[in-house]
Amino acid sequence: MSDNFRSKTITQGVQRSPNRAMLRAVGFGDEDFTKPIVGIANGYSTITPCNIGLNDLALRAEVGLRQAGAMPQMFGTITVSDGISMGTEGMKYSLVSREVIADSIETACNGQSMDGVLAIGGCDKNMPGAMIAIARMNIPAIFVYGGTIKPGHYDGRDLTVVSAFEAVGEHSAGKIDDARLLEVERRACPGAGSCGGMFTANTMSSTFEAMGMSLMYSSTMAAEDAAKADSTEKSAYVLMEAIQHRLLPQQILTRQAFENGIAVIMAVGGSTNSVLHLLAIAHAAGVELTIDDFETLRGRVPVLCDLKPSGRFVTVDFHRAGGVPQVMKMLLEQGLIHGDALTITGKTVAEQLAEIPAEPAANQDVIRPWSHPMYTQGHLAILKGNLATEGAVAKITGVKNPQITGPARVFDSEEACLEAILAGKIQAGDILVIRYEGPKGGPGMREMLAPTSAIIGAGLGDAVGLITDGRFSGGTYGMVVGHVAPEAAVGGTIALVQEGDSITIDAHQRLLQLNIPEIDLEQRRQHWKIPIPRYTRGVLAKYARLVSSSSVGAVTDLGLANGGCG
Repeated sequence: MSDNFRSKTITQGVQRSPNRAMLRAVGFGDEDFTKPIVGIANGYSTITPCNIGLNDLALRAEVGLRQAGAMPQMFGTITVSDGISMGTEGMKYSLVSREVIADSIETACNGQSMDGVLAIGGCDKNMPGAMIAIARMNIPAIFVYGGTIKPGHYDGRDLTVVSAFEAVGEHSAGKIDDARLLEVERRACPGAGSCGGMFTANTMSSTFEAMGMSLMYSSTMAAEDAAKADSTEKSAYVLMEAIQHRLLPQQILTRQAFENGIAVIMAVGGSTNSVLHLLAIAHAAGVELTIDDFETLRGRVPVLCDLKPSGRFVTVDFHRAGGVPQVMKMLLEQGLIHGDALTITGKTVAEQLAEIPAEPAANQDVIRPWSHPMYTQGHLAILKGNLATEGAVAKITGVKNPQITGPARVFDSEEACLEAILAGKIQAGDILVIRYEGPKGGPGMREMLAPTSAIIGAGLGDAVGLITDGRFSGGTYGMVVGHVAPEAAVGGTIALVQEGDSITIDAHQRLLQLNIPEIDLEQRRQHWKIPIPRYTRGVLAKYARLVSSSSVGAVTDLGLANGGCG
């Protein structure tokens, strides 16, 4: 075993004996001071079903690390449940938590000179938060996903948490009664695990597997299955091998790895949030990646999987059908991913996929054969125009015709828009504009699952458009455009839209346009004033001051090298 351990600066040397004394108090014996110290970043909490099972996995990882010859040191990280905070002021803390998680892992690992880290996460921001820290620190690391929830069942159909949100819309539209709404709520989330469709958590776990930072098949396992715990212990052994061989994250998180991740996101029909998170991780890793790279790959990669929110199946079905490795092998056969990209196992992607069949099994419908995709191009379109000069992200799966021109219905908060939808004030052909919900303006860039689900529940999913400088849940689908940049709070054109203005959303032309003369637009710009900050103290105030545009990942350290504030 290599003796090139960072932790030796703490654990060895007479002059370091006070440090050693404190380590003895937490279980170190004489022989342990020659072992690598490996952190277990444990996202366990009882706040959300996504994270409630993580402590059992962390303990299993601890066993594996000890048996592999490491001294594991466990520490906690936070989480915010998007599903629970959705539609409330609390949702403003969700994206903020990504930065808090990243900063806490970096602080613990570097503060204690750890030689490696095994990060375990469940809810949406656990994963990009952990990977941002891993990319920054560049010490041997592996990510372990806590696993997906199994579907609920009611009236012959699978349920996810999105079913409950859509049921609220159906109820307000008079389509279902109180009793049915209650039954959907009771059955939607039957146990531990992250939201069960190809929503943000499962999208990011699948992406990390595709990028080589997690073990094959680990991203789609059910949280409550024994295979999840077994995979966690195996991850500990693989991490120890990476420590021995000094295999570092920045050797894995290359431009090729990011392109592999984006290709898989397109093929599985993943979340819009993946754009935001991969841009942030690339920034941390020092890899050049832009929002336009997603559009380039979208044009090459078809949607191969029939997964919720817009499809029929949930993630456990995807796992049984072959999961991420099956999709990657299909993409590899078509030259759409980089087979020479390295993985945490030390093997290349091509070596990992060598035994996977080139086409999916014929006895399943989750993963389509290459000759019969769900869509011939990817589903995440990058739109630009005078409403989004830096870009915006549209998710167009499940949309019959991804283009609409209509009158703007303008709302300066999510709550105001939701109230109008539930009151039946939105008509077919309208384009809803929700602004001042961006990274700075919210602050925190809330997800708009409540309004979009209410639109679907009211039967208007194909009939209205919605644009916002906020985000969308991975469970959102329909004619929706998020991440509009520049955002309203910094004077982006979305701040200048007035009630009744004509707006065009055209995914075919990749266009997001406010249809008024440029001279009128400039006059409005001259009269616009910077809004008073909604928060002046605490974490949200700090975040609003530091955060950058969503078009570059909403990172908080973009301008610090030059003394700026994002």
